[in-house]
Amino acid sequence: MSPPARLLPFFGFSALIAAADQILKRAVAANLHLGESRVLIPDFLNLTHFRNRGGAFSLLAWLPPVWGRAFFIAATLGVLVFVFYLYRSNSPETHFGSVSLILVFGGGLGNLVDRILLGEVVDFILFYWGNSYWPAFNLADSCITVGVALLALEIIRNPYGDPPPPSGDSAAADEPPESPPESQE
Repeated sequence: MSPPARLLPFFGFSALIAAADQILKRAVAANLHLGESRVLIPDFLNLTHFRNRGGAFSLLAWLPPVWGRAFFIAATLGVLVFVFYLYRSNSPETHFGSVSLILVFGGGLGNLVDRILLGEVVDFILFYWGNSYWPAFNLADSCITVGVALLALEIIRNPYGDPPPPSGDSAAADEPPESPPESQE
């Protein structure tokens, strides 16, 4: 696959992830007031409208709004550039790694749109058990988390980034090629 054609799935699926994330966030914001919840599964899962000015688990949410917004936009752009670099340098045969990078990129785009437009991220999924709550998150956060987990598995499975052997006889791929016969003079 040529380099431009290889980038179509990357940007296409990333855009779909970001668009789905934005549609869900806008639906939550349009139907729930800030802080309002709807029980989806009693004692386990709520749909809740939260806003997060910080990073994961509200990290650095204490920063002044202008500084926090600038920091998280710059950090997200830096991560997106790095993920794109990894995708471009990734072997086309390593689909597992490619999917993980698409998930991270798409999730990053979804949260970047919120940071640019709102200065904060809309979160709406809230898991809890009794009085123990997991921090609220959104579709973009889920894609980033799953993408990072898949990437970690890919690195563990293939630490040197070797492309898989060509399809067909894998035993033949491990054998060195036959050397040409020696000439007799």
